[in-house]
Amino acid sequence: QVQLAESGGGSVQVGGSLRLSCAASGMTFNRLCMAWFRQAPGKEREGVAGITWWGTSYPESVKGRFTASKDNANNTLYLQMNSLKPEDTAMYYCAAGYCRYAYMLSSADYIYWGQGTQVTVSS
Repeated sequence: QVQLAESGGGSVQVGGSLRLSCAASGMTFNRLCMAWFRQAPGKEREGVAGITWWGTSYPESVKGRFTASKDNANNTLYLQMNSLKPEDTAMYYCAAGYCRYAYMLSSADYIYWGQGTQVTVSS
């Protein structure tokens, strides 16, 4: 059974940094594509980093500030978030799915989800 567990969320001031982690189990980690999503209250879930066999993709809203990486040896996905803004406040989720194409930032592309970790950025 695939399990994804996020950690590392918290409260930070504008301009600060956080690193999120996602520990994966029950899956062949390096065979799946993975991603980070976020969802703020009243808003749709948004992909913020997608790691596929062909590379890593980011939307314009986080490009240059967020960096996603995978540690295949430890079955862990990371999201380094720098220069945080109030609009980054959301619940952050990691997700896993079968690799189909290079740009996978739609929630419909992923079948396994973690429970989420809250990130709050205050001014």
